[in-house]
Amino acid sequence: MDSAEPVELHIVERLGEALPAQATLTLPFELRQKSRLRTRLDSGEDVGLFLPRGTVLRDGDRLRTTGGLVVEVRAAPEAVSIARADDPWLLARAAYHLGNRHIALQVGAGWLRYLHDHVLDRMVQEMGLRVSEEQAPFEPEAGAYGGDHHGHPH
Repeated sequence: MDSAEPVELHIVERLGEALPAQATLTLPFELRQKSRLRTRLDSGEDVGLFLPRGTVLRDGDRLRTTGGLVVEVRAAPEAVSIARADDPWLLARAAYHLGNRHIALQVGAGWLRYLHDHVLDRMVQEMGLRVSEEQAPFEPEAGAYGGDHHGHPH
């Protein structure tokens, strides 16, 4: 067997149903926004993504390779900032200012999550929010990021 070029799996389809997965693919948010990508499954096998432009992969999505392998997407833990406040008006104000800077933002009950940035941390702290840095999967709101609306709870 010629070892110069490994045989690569090709992912060409996002499935509309949660079929049982035979493999997993863990990626940070930045790479889950790419429709063309060469990467590796969690098992170490080379894989190429060939999906429609604008596809944003979400944690739990199922993909299918040309050979029929079903792959589950997992959101990789990454450095994020979590801004918390008990006051919903304060949270809404911070979300407005972060959104006005076109920051990808994940919204939860009493918190906002964004990719870690010390300048943004300082800004929301000055607004009165408590900020912590954590390693966590990042699943921002889908509306402004490629139009993929899955209705995933956050």
